[in-house]
Amino acid sequence: MLKVDADLIVIGAGPAGIIAAFTAAREGAKVILLDKNKTIGRKLAITGAGRCNLTNHTDMNGLMENTPGNGRFMYSAFQRLSPEALMDLFQKELGLPLKIERGNRVFPESDKAQDVVGVLYQELKNKGVEVRTATKVAGLLSTSDQIGGVRLDNGKELNSPMVLIATGGLSYPGTGSTGDGYQFARLVGHQVVPLTPSLIPLETREVWVKRLEGLSLINVEVTSFYQGKKLQSEFGEMLFTSFGVSGPIILSLSRKISPFVLEKPDSVSIVIDLKPALSKEDLDLRVQRDFAKSINKIFKNVLDDLLPQKIIPVIIELSGIDPLKPVHQINREERTRLVGLLKSLPLTISRPRPIAEAIVTIGGVNTKEINPKTMESKIVKGLFFAGEVMDVDAYTGGFNLQIAFSTGFVAGMEAVRRVTALCM
Repeated sequence: MLKVDADLIVIGAGPAGIIAAFTAAREGAKVILLDKNKTIGRKLAITGAGRCNLTNHTDMNGLMENTPGNGRFMYSAFQRLSPEALMDLFQKELGLPLKIERGNRVFPESDKAQDVVGVLYQELKNKGVEVRTATKVAGLLSTSDQIGGVRLDNGKELNSPMVLIATGGLSYPGTGSTGDGYQFARLVGHQVVPLTPSLIPLETREVWVKRLEGLSLINVEVTSFYQGKKLQSEFGEMLFTSFGVSGPIILSLSRKISPFVLEKPDSVSIVIDLKPALSKEDLDLRVQRDFAKSINKIFKNVLDDLLPQKIIPVIIELSGIDPLKPVHQINREERTRLVGLLKSLPLTISRPRPIAEAIVTIGGVNTKEINPKTMESKIVKGLFFAGEVMDVDAYTGGFNLQIAFSTGFVAGMEAVRRVTALCM
């Protein structure tokens, strides 16, 4: 009889793999957790700018609205491990205090992502999970329809009736997300939906953005268009970079923009409403009042109360109004042009940044081939998937980590049930 090394082997020690491993171990399973990195949770340790936005304190409607990539597939997993339940796990069971910030984003009170990794690692130890770092998996062991374990790159084989692939996507390859799981899935018959970047900064055709590098705008509204047709609008904060635009609302917009612009460069544009709280008419009145207060000043010196200093030269240039022109000489047509620019500052998106810079990956193992209630493959018995390796993705705000934790939790629980059934 073939020696079994573990009840469950988990490939990938990110959030999905970690929670799956200790969830299964809590139920009495012998679990081996493998990761090719020297430490666990490499990507988790840098998320949220090093603070780790680990979930969003919302309800099922909020989860569905913010999971555009196969959200319906996630319904059962979200029910079994909701944001509330995940927060209870961290605070009541793992002892990590959390806080809720703007947009219902949840962070550790310490603002340290490493603290999240620390309590997860401690739980792995407490539950007896065998963690093997610096261990690379070369392939899966399987028959035509049954998983049998994994083969390591040193040639050794580990036998197990249950294997979970939780290797992440293609974003941040320096953390180990290099697409290994896609290849494993393909080799046993799974389809992989084409991969594109999501939640990623965008490059623009206009060169004037370089002059605004580092400028952050708050309370602005950005709307995206594909060949003139509106795609989406987002309100909040954005950032100008040396190559284009970034920041929270740009990352959210990028989810819809990326596939279009990769297929047809320059087909997507965005417009920035610098004063979304004011209608064009009200903004025009505001401009007129500012001009009246500075009747003897020249144009370039009267916009300080209206705009950040850094963007003023760009707005003046794009408006076509002579910067040295006295404001009392600016006519209605010029003023209308200025107001239009403030309400609709246009940019052409040339392309997203490389997928390696994306926060998450669109695409992955086809969810039609995975049971949404168990995360088990419909093709190979005993093979499970969790996290970003699947064709599931969400907007920024903690939703993608909730996907990882929920699917990992379900996979861990269901793998134990399968093992128990085999032993009966």
